Amino acid sequence: MAKRTFSTLEAFLIFLLVIMTVITVALLTLLFVTSGTIENHKDSGNHWFSTTLGSTTTQPPPITQTPNFPSFRNFSGYYIGVGRADCTGQVSDINLMGYGKNGQNARGLLTRLFSRAFILADPDGSNRMAFVSVELCMISQRLRLEVLKRLESKYGSLYRRDNVILSAIHTHSGPAGFFQYTLYILASEGFSNRTFQYIVSGIMKSIDIAHTNLKPGKIFINKGNVANVQINRSPSSYLLNPQSERARYSSNTDKEMLVLKLVDLNGEDLGLISWFAIHPVSMNNSNHFVNSDNMGYAAYLFEQEKNKGYLPGQGPFVAGFASSNLGDVSPNILGPHCVNTGESCDNDKSTCPNGGPSMCMASGPGQDMFESTHIIGRIIYQKAKELYASASQEVTGPVLAAHQWVNMTDVSVQLNATHTVKTCKPALGYSFAAGTIDGVSGLNITQGTTEGDPFWDTLRDQLLGKPSEEIVECQKPKPILLHSGELTIPHPWQPDIVDVQIVTVGSLAIAAIPGELTTMSGRRFREAIKKEFALYGMKDMTVVIAGLSNVYTHYITTYEEYQAQRYEAASTIYGPHTLSAYIQLFRDLAKAIATDTVANMSSGPEPPFFKNLIASLIPNIADRAPIGKHFGDVLQPAKPEYRVGEVVEVIFVGANPKNSAENQTHQTFLTVEKYEDSVADWQIMYNDASWETRFYWHKGILGLSNATIYWHIPDTAYPGIYRIRYFGHNRKQELLKPAVILAFEGISSPFEVVTT
Repeated sequence: MAKRTFSTLEAFLIFLLVIMTVITVALLTLLFVTSGTIENHKDSGNHWFSTTLGSTTTQPPPITQTPNFPSFRNFSGYYIGVGRADCTGQVSDINLMGYGKNGQNARGLLTRLFSRAFILADPDGSNRMAFVSVELCMISQRLRLEVLKRLESKYGSLYRRDNVILSAIHTHSGPAGFFQYTLYILASEGFSNRTFQYIVSGIMKSIDIAHTNLKPGKIFINKGNVANVQINRSPSSYLLNPQSERARYSSNTDKEMLVLKLVDLNGEDLGLISWFAIHPVSMNNSNHFVNSDNMGYAAYLFEQEKNKGYLPGQGPFVAGFASSNLGDVSPNILGPHCVNTGESCDNDKSTCPNGGPSMCMASGPGQDMFESTHIIGRIIYQKAKELYASASQEVTGPVLAAHQWVNMTDVSVQLNATHTVKTCKPALGYSFAAGTIDGVSGLNITQGTTEGDPFWDTLRDQLLGKPSEEIVECQKPKPILLHSGELTIPHPWQPDIVDVQIVTVGSLAIAAIPGELTTMSGRRFREAIKKEFALYGMKDMTVVIAGLSNVYTHYITTYEEYQAQRYEAASTIYGPHTLSAYIQLFRDLAKAIATDTVANMSSGPEPPFFKNLIASLIPNIADRAPIGKHFGDVLQPAKPEYRVGEVVEVIFVGANPKNSAENQTHQTFLTVEKYEDSVADWQIMYNDASWETRFYWHKGILGLSNATIYWHIPDTAYPGIYRIRYFGHNRKQELLKPAVILAFEGISSPFEVVTT
């Protein structure tokens, strides 16, 4: 074997890894090896846990009285409720979740993140479901358990584990920090209770609004293909699927969008739910603005179209653009090229002749990531708008649901009459550390790695212990980089217990998948579930995959794709038979629904709810203004005049924006306001949920910081006199007194916008 050499970057990373791991393991062992740190989080019964780290405060007992629900009456259709609420969380001092890139922390806001809830109920009120599309990278098990607990407290048994789906859109530009499994906490650089509470409250508020807004209505379904927004980012893996199977499809990505049109009995628009397979990674791993990426931009455009006269994030119409089988689907349609030479690197290893894998990156259709996000998002929005307008096939039939918790590390799968296989304890392969063409890691590890490296193996064994023969054999041909399923300090590193769930609304079956199915995995999955329904009398069901639902378990490739061990396969944590296991489990759910035997199904082993999580490594410090200045003072004023198409930039004396996730006195960091002579007052035209504005926070030293607000003046802006307002919160800390968070604001000088 040739002698292994390392780049300067790798040598530094190795040194850093060793030091950080030694310190982390020592601290974790000292602080967290305690008894009584796991609780079962039941969906029924009175179990209450504090979500404040280190606190022994108990929650009050659940409300026992039955809430006031709408008076149900017989009619043709469903009761429909829609709701939307802010769930942004921190926009500073926290990692962005998705790329796993060190140093990609939040430094401001491009657009707020929203939770969008849709409640559908039978006319007689006997059954209902809640589908919640959340603008996050994924749903953590801790989020779901906490939401279910609060729903039970408020609504009793009305909203439960079987009829509530939480599904993330998979933006890679949302905050981290809301997880309970150790691997994700380490990737988040600690658990942020501030962000966790903010997200849970936002999800709950969206459901509350939808519940309050329930009214009789109708649902219409439509489908259509979306062109020019996708490529398969692992095409060589896709080609390993049988040729006879591939020949049935015209593309190596799923182009079909499914749309539900929700209207009241008078035909007035209520909302839209759309499912489409695409990674929201138009914003690349150099981004530091919290935002909802291309799918969020599509939702923004649709809601702005329907909610005329309302600011973004406001108005009665709610548009949810939900994820599907997006595992190997990229929006960076220009494909992978070597950034140093421009030549294509669309090869099995996604590597370049000069510079290796770190030079191989894909790009979108725009001049930069912001324009690419707009282009891809607008195409998705336009197709959804077209399908919504032409939707005429009414959905009819009962609302039904089935759910189980399953130990995914120990599922026996009957492949045929003679062969039975099993799933594995979680493990990540070498190619996981390579990243993808949407976001490379910077390490000299390539996709498609099928053999381990003695150096990395030895380092892992010394720091974390050696993987067992059982997990090595079970995961083959994956070369294991991290045997996460055998690591338990301070808590398990990845989940064993996961949710499997199907909710049907008439002839539509929504399958809530706790991970990222690849294109062909999704096709096999949908086909198998559809056949199972038909076998037991439910003919012509439409099966839609709601991706990244309820708990996160990484990727799900086909058995054939797994053999290539590109990124998606290396991240298929339960081994080569993961897809077969999920198909078997979801077929059982479909059969139970079709045969009306859901009540006979076991609920399965309950997932844990861990306490004493690793807190954020970033301390809270008091904010300070420069001598002679106050928070909100203008440091760089606006120019007197701007033309449409130019960018207004104003810099203020700032404070840490994470304070605003704790004290929510203000609902926005900024407003752009226009003076209206007719009312002799300032009117808000844009806020921080507008894609035309950007809020950037520059962190200084010793509590000093600046806030920069940008307004990209759109062509639709009216000429006139404008100003920009900044809203913030500063942390004040006096000696021997608890910290307090105080609201402040700043106002720019007026400036004029002209059209020519």
